[in-house]
Amino acid sequence: MNQVMETILHRRSIRRFEPRQIEEDALQQILQAGLYAPSAGGRQGVLFVVSQDREVNERLGRIKRANSHPHMATATSYVSREQPSIADDPMLANAFYDAPTVITLFAPKNFLFAAEDCAVAAENMMLAADTLGIGSCYIGQGWPAFADPYGQEILRRWGICTDYYAVMQLLLGYPREQDRHPTPKPRKEGRVLRV
Repeated sequence: MNQVMETILHRRSIRRFEPRQIEEDALQQILQAGLYAPSAGGRQGVLFVVSQDREVNERLGRIKRANSHPHMATATSYVSREQPSIADDPMLANAFYDAPTVITLFAPKNFLFAAEDCAVAAENMMLAADTLGIGSCYIGQGWPAFADPYGQEILRRWGICTDYYAVMQLLLGYPREQDRHPTPKPRKEGRVLRV
């Protein structure tokens, strides 16, 4: 099996991180993977805003949690038993799970494929992170993190134009030792239809 397929089969979402920051060289490689992702029409409209400020990330993660209203998990419907999400555990107060690096992907509001461009870039970055031993987690619906005056002030501080919106956040950090690699779930049958 080639390296790309091995990485695809190995990667898992991580929601429990060590507090130490990822190395700059690793971050640059992950960002390069995002910058080289396909984009509709080759427009390259995605903005990657890297925050490694623990206080900002903590506060935005709490704002996002307060403004997110996921359908709460049940005994048979949940995101993860091994590494609970905010939908699984109402006691989790930070939607960024204390990740040391949070990359918010912004895209133009008026472009038809803005969200898709962000998703493709995030997948590239998650695969690159896995090859470097760095955990990652895709957090959809990026805008609730900025849905209060503090969030709006952060957008101004970051210089984000009003014609862009936060599509999602990508969390990066070293997985805690006991959570290094969650068990893969078996693949469901019947999902490939050959017609």
